[in-house]
Amino acid sequence: MATAVLIKALGAFFAIMNPFVNLPLFLSLTQEQDAATQRRTAVRTTISSTVMCAVVLLLGATILRFFGIGVDDFRIAGGIVLLIISLSMLNGGGSSAHEGSAQEKAQHNVVAGGGNDVAFYPMTFPILVGPGTIATIIVIQSQARGLGGHAAVAAALVAVLAALGIVLYFSASIGARLSMTMRTIMTRLMGMILASIAVQMIVVGIQHLFPGLAR
Repeated sequence: MATAVLIKALGAFFAIMNPFVNLPLFLSLTQEQDAATQRRTAVRTTISSTVMCAVVLLLGATILRFFGIGVDDFRIAGGIVLLIISLSMLNGGGSSAHEGSAQEKAQHNVVAGGGNDVAFYPMTFPILVGPGTIATIIVIQSQARGLGGHAAVAAALVAVLAALGIVLYFSASIGARLSMTMRTIMTRLMGMILASIAVQMIVVGIQHLFPGLAR
């Protein structure tokens, strides 16, 4: 059971936070930084992403209960968000739910005084730990059973975040070796996997809310 949860969690987390898919975004956002500054940005991005994921993992269900939201309600809403993001990936475009809107980015630049510190916004939120990632973590955590299941979810999250940190830290070297064709194929493939996960979340949520439909 724990192994199945681990595999499912790894696939879901890697698809939504795929370091290779997000690598071009990181490189474009840090193109004005020297190598040392770029690596520091990668470290800060990884740390802030880890902190946000840990908060969601530990408090996500509690937050839902505080607002009176059922897991199945959130599963359907999260599935819709993931579906929107995945369709954008399949079409080769970006999603404002995943990368932030142009207005949000412009407002951030004004508040930041035109600085180029992108570690938290937009890299951590909403690119890496946005609505789709938050929904995925909460839903998969709710499906885990027992200590082994919850440990498997946490282990999958740690593994993906570790891979993310390594890829971003060595982004310049990896980016130079990752062809545009490879990036395109990976984006489309992850988009398809994400779409499948989104459909599953929506279907399961509807079946739980309306048991009669499952007969």
